[in-house]
Amino acid sequence: MHGSASEPEQDAAAGGDGVDQEFLALERELAVFLRRARASSGEMAREVHPDLEPAAYGLLVRLESAGQQRATELAAYFGVGKATMSRQLHSLENLGLVGREPDPADGRAWLVHLTDEGLARFRSVRDARRERYVRKLTGWDRAEVAELARLLHQLNTRAES
Repeated sequence: MHGSASEPEQDAAAGGDGVDQEFLALERELAVFLRRARASSGEMAREVHPDLEPAAYGLLVRLESAGQQRATELAAYFGVGKATMSRQLHSLENLGLVGREPDPADGRAWLVHLTDEGLARFRSVRDARRERYVRKLTGWDRAEVAELARLLHQLNTRAES
């Protein structure tokens, strides 16, 4: 053990029940952040298309960043079953936001991609969201924004393993 704090002093710093206050604060702040992110995701989905399900917005994000992919790859990435992914992709296809083409590496498989319309709608909403972030963080130094992005990336990377 480092330092010279006695066990009662450590328990007091940990909230008296052995839980570090820093981790309790982190849990609280992440809960607020996630609640707001879910609400925001629903709003952004409706901005892309009024009939777009909030959960499907993440598919657009993934397809824009990673490019065309097989439905099985998308299902694995999001941790959902093939039937759920198929339903979401069918809905996106009906809305004209994604298309499919045969996979040249395997004629039995299809590659899913954003249509020109899907890409334009997605980027318009994403850019508007980025502008909202810029406005909300207007008092922040760019180094602070970069540090927040770095820490969130580190958290996300560790959550994947």
